[in-house]
Amino acid sequence: MTPVDSDSLATLSLVAVYSAIAVYVLAFIAFVLDLSARSARGLKLDAERERDAAASGDVDARRGQLAGASAAARGAVAGATATAAGVLERASSIGGASTGSNGAGSTATVDDEVNIGSRWQRTGLALTVIAWLIHVAAIVMRGLAAGRVPWANMFEFAMTGTGVIVTVFLIVQFWRDLRFLGAYVTGIVALLLGLATVNFYVAVTPLPPPLQSAWLVIHVFVATLGTGFFAVGAGLSILQLMQVRREAGGMQRVPLLRTLPSSEALESMAYRVIVVGFAFWTFTLIAGAIWAERAWGRYWGWDTKEVWTFVIWVVFAGYIHARATKGWRGSRAAYLAVIGFTAVLFNFTIVNLFFKGLHSYSGLDLDTGM
Repeated sequence: MTPVDSDSLATLSLVAVYSAIAVYVLAFIAFVLDLSARSARGLKLDAERERDAAASGDVDARRGQLAGASAAARGAVAGATATAAGVLERASSIGGASTGSNGAGSTATVDDEVNIGSRWQRTGLALTVIAWLIHVAAIVMRGLAAGRVPWANMFEFAMTGTGVIVTVFLIVQFWRDLRFLGAYVTGIVALLLGLATVNFYVAVTPLPPPLQSAWLVIHVFVATLGTGFFAVGAGLSILQLMQVRREAGGMQRVPLLRTLPSSEALESMAYRVIVVGFAFWTFTLIAGAIWAERAWGRYWGWDTKEVWTFVIWVVFAGYIHARATKGWRGSRAAYLAVIGFTAVLFNFTIVNLFFKGLHSYSGLDLDTGM
């Protein structure tokens, strides 16, 4: 490939990145509008339940009054007793019909609407798929322009890592309907991709000697897979913490939460997603040690990047242990999941930018060397 072809592909890749960001923002707006629609449905659900409770209370009151009248009329003539019994029976039938029409039927209708999803939700998912396709095209063109895998510096890793996050989000839709995470996923991807493009963009450069290894393909790609699953798991854990508060009597002014799964269901989904990410991260840690021995002659050297990779592993190992321990399930485990993903972001940003070491491969001028 000639240098002109390489420059053209790099330029097209950058244009595709900006285009993907724009479509991600549109998808984010659509998902936010869906959340607004969910809030409206949550308010409708609350109104239906309050009306059902009021109707049930009226029927109970009438039944109590009739029961008192029946007790007071004991010993009266059989005709009066029969009349009171007939009134009670009619009131019971009226109450049953009222509960059936205003209770389960209305609630089921609202729940069905929530499960089906609004048109904004479907629009948001369609836009996410379009943005993802453009995003993948940008990654492929960057790789072709560089003549290698496109994750050798901070910009390329951010471009590939955010693409993997969206890929994981789209794939898990075949397992569970997690479209309610759409605003979280598209929002964080658009933000990270935008910041990386504006602040970390570098031209295509050759690989430094330590990165000229097949382990670059294996180690870094598996790390991005783990990051993608951790991101989705953190989003589920954040919603879990909000649901726990609502179920305990708080956050009653957030009707959106009434349309989402229970805290236990969210915890179960988050756990399964994070376990997959933890398996990838474990392999990342092992592969990194093997690569370090090949490149520098030692498996472990307490380099800042190595230490933080291990810290992240310990946090998520603690999460999995906490999830298996009865006393630490629920909110405590969810906090560990959020802390773990925060540590991943810290490792990618702060550690890469402000800590010097053998892993200083951001590609920016502030690096002391490659």
